[in-house]
Amino acid sequence: MQAKLSTMFQSLQVRNYRLFASGQLIKLIGVWMMFIAQDWLVLELSDNSATALGVVTALQFTPVLLLTLLSGRLADRYDKRMLLFVANAFWTVLALAMSLLVITGLVQLWHVFAFAALLGVANAVETPVRQAFVSELVGTSLLPNALSLNAAVFNSARIVGPAVAGLAIAVLDVGPVFLFTALSSIAPLVTVIQMRPAELHREALPPRDERASAKVVDGLRYVWRRPDLLLPMAMMSVIGMSLFNFQLTLAALAKTVFQTGAASFGLFSTALAVGALVGALAGTGRRSRPSVWLVLGAGVGCASFGTLVGLAPAYWMVVTLLLPTGFFMVFFAQAANQRVQLGTDAAFRGRVMALWVLVFLGTNPVGAPLIGWVAETYGAGASIWIGGLISLATVLIALTWQLRHSGARLRFRILPMPRFYVTSTDC
Repeated sequence: MQAKLSTMFQSLQVRNYRLFASGQLIKLIGVWMMFIAQDWLVLELSDNSATALGVVTALQFTPVLLLTLLSGRLADRYDKRMLLFVANAFWTVLALAMSLLVITGLVQLWHVFAFAALLGVANAVETPVRQAFVSELVGTSLLPNALSLNAAVFNSARIVGPAVAGLAIAVLDVGPVFLFTALSSIAPLVTVIQMRPAELHREALPPRDERASAKVVDGLRYVWRRPDLLLPMAMMSVIGMSLFNFQLTLAALAKTVFQTGAASFGLFSTALAVGALVGALAGTGRRSRPSVWLVLGAGVGCASFGTLVGLAPAYWMVVTLLLPTGFFMVFFAQAANQRVQLGTDAAFRGRVMALWVLVFLGTNPVGAPLIGWVAETYGAGASIWIGGLISLATVLIALTWQLRHSGARLRFRILPMPRFYVTSTDC
């Protein structure tokens, strides 16, 4: 058991990665608390408008759509460690300003919109740089483990943050939650400063003059010529847009369908995150690039359980179904991420991971307002199960394409039913 745990957390033996992971955990707990507080504040300021929630989500991710590819170019040209420091410092200043507005009672809906957009700018710079930086922290041999632990850190925060935020909002209101977010975002600044640059794995990078000429279009051409990278990205773009909107849909589901309070909404997010954490830890033992069949299978599980969440008629059923949904959501996203990153040359990693972030997060500005409109018009449940069916259709199309492209065939074998015989003996 001890050997298993040692293998599962092997990347934490690397000092620079240990600092990185601890700083991210502290920050992300505050970020997830802020997401819950922000959504609750929007509902209060907009008279429970799901459309307003969709607009906030769209504004939060629009900069990702516009700026991420340029950020990937920066990641391939400049010191990723210093880029992370600048982006996190910008995030801290914004969070402090927003917390003051909320605590003083001066906040208005347009403030939340502006805050979401500016945080999106910081996120558009930080996320692709952070994704590409992991390989420099641990090297290629530990990269699958480190990526899985990143997902575990993210989802650990996703468990703790919403649960604490729901209780904090009920007891203290949303202001202190925003303030905690601002203070927690200082942690990555401290840990980045404490890292040892000499211990970073930068030997696979091209010379500085070659990095200086890195172009966005070269990264796009690189991915276009690689069907093994293009397929998981195409799947993620559709699934991310249609199904990965739980920040929006679960808030609407909790408040408009089941008429619950902030604490119960936090339970939805926590259940999703518990499953996601298990899904992340399930991938920590992986030592090689995931196969395309693993990615496709995880996509089927993610889409199927996501559809069932939208169709569930009872509160307890939603909570129960969110556990496997969270598991397959992260297991799929992480397998797809690892397949992309482990199949990419170091010289293109920043630009390729920027494109990954674009299809993973940048589709939200398109999907979020539409999902919000569906939730407000047809109900929050419909916005989830429709997204699930679209995702399932996408995975099945991708499976069909892969079968034709590879020449493989699916074979179903019906196993014989066991036969039972009754024998008797004379007494």
